[in-house]
Amino acid sequence: MRIYPAIDIRGGKCVRLVQGSAHQQTVYSNNPVEVAVEWESQGARYIHVVDLDGAFRGKSENESIIREIIKTVNIPIQLGGGIRDMQRISYLLDELGVSRVILGTMAIEEPYMVEAAVKKYGNRIAVGIDAREGKVAVKGWTEEYGISPVELGKRVRDMGVETIIYTDILKDGMLDGPNISTTQEMVLNTGLNVIASGGISRLDHIGELKAAGVSGVIIGKALYTGMIKLKDAIEFEDR
Repeated sequence: MRIYPAIDIRGGKCVRLVQGSAHQQTVYSNNPVEVAVEWESQGARYIHVVDLDGAFRGKSENESIIREIIKTVNIPIQLGGGIRDMQRISYLLDELGVSRVILGTMAIEEPYMVEAAVKKYGNRIAVGIDAREGKVAVKGWTEEYGISPVELGKRVRDMGVETIIYTDILKDGMLDGPNISTTQEMVLNTGLNVIASGGISRLDHIGELKAAGVSGVIIGKALYTGMIKLKDAIEFEDR
């Protein structure tokens, strides 16, 4: 299992949102590159970066910062947020140096594109499946589709995708524990590598998710508030 410290970038700053709401934002650092260096120094083996401007607007305003993070740290970066065409995927993976991209909206609206991306890049393509009350949400969580996360998981599996990031939106930024049952449902019913995100605030949440069979856990707000120390979380990787 892998622990992924999260860096969400908006307007060039490292922020956390509550339940994905653009109106409930806390700025934790004006320098996301320094945050990435700090997570690496604490033992992170992979960093999860979200370009929130990309997610909300469909285009990035944080390219130079993401480039600087990749140049500065010596660990892989996975990136999500507003990646909605093949040209962008190729640029991020072939030129910018991102290790893995996370596609969201595209999996619903242009599944053939996801299939083409997987054919070309294999497991460097992951899909983010974000759900609110049992229904998938896209476009920065602003639009809901009448499809369950498990159903979408099966669809992307059939496209050749191996890894998904599963987020329960109502848990995101709330620090009240992950939704273990729905996460386990994703693991058992899709056969995919499931990286869990949303609500993790204690070390035992990581243990519960590991027992549920996830291949990774993304931790955001709990690291920034000091509720979880990254080095303690990383110990779960080798247990």
